[in-house]
Amino acid sequence: MTWTTRADLRLQAQKLWDKGELLRALLDPATWQPRRLRLVVPSSSELGAQIEAVRAWLAELRRVPQVRINWRAFTHRVLGESALPDEVWLDTPQAACALIGKTQEAQRFEALVQTIRAHNIDLAEQVWPWLTKRPLVALDLANDWPRLLAVLSWLQTHPRPGIYLRQVDLSGVDSKFLESQRSVLTELLDQCLPASAIDASATGLSGFCRRYGFKDKPLRIRLRVLDGALAVPGLGADQDISLTQADFAQLDWKVRRVFMTENEVNFLAFPSVPGSVVVFGAGYGFEALSGAAWLRHCTVVYWGDIDTHGFAILDQLRAHLPHTQSLLMDNATLLAHRAQWGVEPQPLLRDLPRLTPDEAAVFNTLRDNRLQPGLRLEQERIGFGWLRQVLSAATSEVTAVVCL
Repeated sequence: MTWTTRADLRLQAQKLWDKGELLRALLDPATWQPRRLRLVVPSSSELGAQIEAVRAWLAELRRVPQVRINWRAFTHRVLGESALPDEVWLDTPQAACALIGKTQEAQRFEALVQTIRAHNIDLAEQVWPWLTKRPLVALDLANDWPRLLAVLSWLQTHPRPGIYLRQVDLSGVDSKFLESQRSVLTELLDQCLPASAIDASATGLSGFCRRYGFKDKPLRIRLRVLDGALAVPGLGADQDISLTQADFAQLDWKVRRVFMTENEVNFLAFPSVPGSVVVFGAGYGFEALSGAAWLRHCTVVYWGDIDTHGFAILDQLRAHLPHTQSLLMDNATLLAHRAQWGVEPQPLLRDLPRLTPDEAAVFNTLRDNRLQPGLRLEQERIGFGWLRQVLSAATSEVTAVVCL
């Protein structure tokens, strides 16, 4: 038996809820039109063969008060004069919400709309397109709306405030709340603030502060001095120093070489190299280096894993520092350490346009699984003697080292 049941009708109404159509209709009743629901009724043969089942089915449909049923009269050879449901309709969004047990949620949504209107009618008009687009998200945040509205109003009065999130002084609003709601606030602030108050180049959660003119946590760069002649007076022999991005950009050292690597142990164990420093970073983050103009006058060498993502990091670094060279990311190093090969969980498949021909050949070998599926050689698995040998041969040509 495949006749439409109460559960089938609920499922169809639930789909309207999941799409936001029911809440959207509560927000703007003009968008609602009565919805005809899909209906499957017994065939003529089923009517004659399953009379009791048909009666039970009809009784179940009659117990669904939230829908309007249009009946079709007919004459059956066994049943005589009878009627079957011909159409089932949801006449109002309230009826649809009641059918799926969402009446309280619908009332809460209508209450939060009234809260928004009562807070500030002009702000309500600015928020309206977002409410229409994301009514279910708005409902999930029902308890947070007083604080969200307070933040929106405050930033309209104090555009690009130039303070840390921690310094926003609003009742019930703390930095943890602001940080947890960055995604929603970004969408709302883009609706409510003038273009002059938004830095459109700052995107994503990490760009929230810069986008709306808050102070951001300073990026810090950690480096080691590899040549005693470059040592900072008053510090120990093994100089492991952390600087803000601004201070790093203003360094006035006679540095000739900069090596870059992703592994902290490699950073700590990197051998002494005349005229060089080593900088420790993390993965694809090169924002902290972008303002250091002095790097353009050094020989910059990147040492990453021999895997597809290692080459992708090298490719991205060259977008900032095109003259970057690579270290120990060659075919000879790969083949010499066969016993240390591992597996890269999710290899990168896209092309990398900034690789040299030799680097691209190794990258393609890895990407195309020519030696083994998902092959990788992590930088910390390369023999330390191999590193010393290569550095000895290369230092006459290299001028600076940065580790990421």
